[in-house]
Amino acid sequence: MPHPRSLPTTVLCTVVLGVFLLAAGCRPSSNSSATGGNDSSKTGILNVVCTTAMVGDVVRGVGGEHVDVTVMLGPGVDPHLHKTSRDDTALLMNADVVFYSGLMLEGKMTDTLTQVGKNIPVHALTERLTPEQLLSPDGQRAHPDPHVWFDVTLWSSTAEVVADVLAERLPEHAEEFHASATSYQESLQSVADYALEKLATIPENQRILITSHDAFGYLGRAYGIDVMGVQGIATDSEAGLRRVNELVDLLVDKKVPAVFIESSVSEKSIEALIEGAASRGANVAIGGMLFSDAAGPGDSYEGTYAGMVDHNVTVITRALGGEAPERGLNGKLSLKGE
Repeated sequence: MPHPRSLPTTVLCTVVLGVFLLAAGCRPSSNSSATGGNDSSKTGILNVVCTTAMVGDVVRGVGGEHVDVTVMLGPGVDPHLHKTSRDDTALLMNADVVFYSGLMLEGKMTDTLTQVGKNIPVHALTERLTPEQLLSPDGQRAHPDPHVWFDVTLWSSTAEVVADVLAERLPEHAEEFHASATSYQESLQSVADYALEKLATIPENQRILITSHDAFGYLGRAYGIDVMGVQGIATDSEAGLRRVNELVDLLVDKKVPAVFIESSVSEKSIEALIEGAASRGANVAIGGMLFSDAAGPGDSYEGTYAGMVDHNVTVITRALGGEAPERGLNGKLSLKGE
């Protein structure tokens, strides 16, 4: 989204976030939102805050040595439910640029991001995606599915947004940023190819991915898998008994061998499915733990975007009867989720 001009120094921070913004110093940018934050452009290194690891991965891939990236939400943190803390707000207010995923993924942080955007450039990586590129569940046309990163090609296209924003801040490195964006996109092609190839080895009648919530719709569309969640696309909704029974019926009728838990979502709904299937004589296993709204530990291969996707594709493929190498595309998976 285009970022608004920064507030004049005489204007107080809005009432909505008054306490947090005052605690963060409520400082305006030097000139405009295009040159807001700490003006680290003078040193050639931008202080960039990203909401999730997936966003941070794109920014690092494009910005390279010219960005110092801080990711707000760590492993296991659900961005749908996260409420901005005083420390979060201070972190945001001291950034030169803020990137977030968008499409209401960071739903409870929306007001904070909007208010911070009055002083500092704040951009959603998904801001240029068109309605035709997005998935919108029936009855939710105004709320597209935010989990874009599970279509590797579509997610990698967001590197262009990052390149343009960074080039605006550090124009002397504009050519480098755009070249890096192209290189980043090309580096992910092998991951997209791996997903397409390995998921296709799952027997056709078993290409059914059932998880805690509807986070994998883009994976299903891109790579030919039927995906279903106990909850909707956001985790702030409760799983209804009717939905659980529908999925139990599917598990039994289709003889689906496994269902999957998620690193950032409670396992209770998946346990209910397994128990329901067992009551009807069907043996359904937990196929493994998938990274959905959060990546793995920051110091691990699974903490990278490529590693996150590699892990998910490998675990899904092997659990549903397909063929994939035990340690994934690059031989780096820890396989702790299996």
